[in-house]
Amino acid sequence: MTERVQGPAYYFPSIEKKYGKPIDYWLELINSCHLTRHKPLVDWLKAEHGIGHGHATALVGYALTHRDVDGTELKS
Repeated sequence: MTERVQGPAYYFPSIEKKYGKPIDYWLELINSCHLTRHKPLVDWLKAEHGIGHGHATALVGYALTHRDVDGTELKS
């Protein structure tokens, strides 16, 4: 049986479908932004890129939990 995706990644298929770009695009965009805190990043995605609040929250939440302590993106 396949394990059900939970958390922010649950929204990834609908984000890709609605905005027409892969999740990696959005994560790279977030990681390259000078903003580092959750709410400012969510507000930025909403204002500058037209992302809905729930989708922006999911993307930012995922991106921030996959950064290391100095704020840079973790490498797999």
